[in-house]
Amino acid sequence: MPRISTRRFRAADARDAEQIAALHADSWRRFYRGAYADAFLDGDVEADRRAVWLARLAAPAGTGTVVAEHGDRLVGFVHVVFDNDARWGSLVDNLHVIDDQRRTGLGTQLLARAARAVTERAAGAAMYLWVLEQNTAAQGFYRASGATCVETATVAPPGADPARLVGTPRKLRMAWADAAPVSRPAGGTSG
Repeated sequence: MPRISTRRFRAADARDAEQIAALHADSWRRFYRGAYADAFLDGDVEADRRAVWLARLAAPAGTGTVVAEHGDRLVGFVHVVFDNDARWGSLVDNLHVIDDQRRTGLGTQLLARAARAVTERAAGAAMYLWVLEQNTAAQGFYRASGATCVETATVAPPGADPARLVGTPRKLRMAWADAAPVSRPAGGTSG
C-alpha cells in the first residue's frame, strides 16, 4: 500500500467523470448489495453513475469534489453539497475509496478535506451525510470521526426507479454540528 505522502489531492473536473463513476459503481456493487437490486448493480449502475457525474462536474455550482490519486490512478473521492439543509448544513454526498486503499487513512484524509471545504465555503459549520443501515463499517468510521446518528429514513431509489431497490432499505443521517474538528484529524493524516 502506498505511503500517505505518495497521494495527491486535487479538485475534480469534468475530465474525471468516467473514473469517478467507475469507482462509485464499484463501491455500490461492494457495499449496497442487498439494499440495491442485483440487476441494477450488475447492469445499469455504471451508466447511471456516469450520467450523474457528467452532470455534476459540468455544473459544479454550490458543490466541491476532491479526488485522491496515487500515480496515474484515481484512488478515492469526496463530493460535498454546500449548505444543502437549513438544519443539518452541508451534505457529504459521496465519499468512496478504491477497495485496495481501504483502511489506509485515505477515507480520513478525504473526510478532512470535505470538512475543510465546508469551513471555508459554506455559510454554516454543520455537516452531515447518509449511510446505509446495513453498512455498519462505514457507520463506525463516521462515529469515530465524531459524527452522531440523528435520524433514520427510507432510501430513495437511484434514478427514482423503485425496481432498483430490494424492499425498503433504511439509511442513517450522521451529523457533525461543527465540521472544523473533522478538518483536523488526529494523527496528522489530513496531509
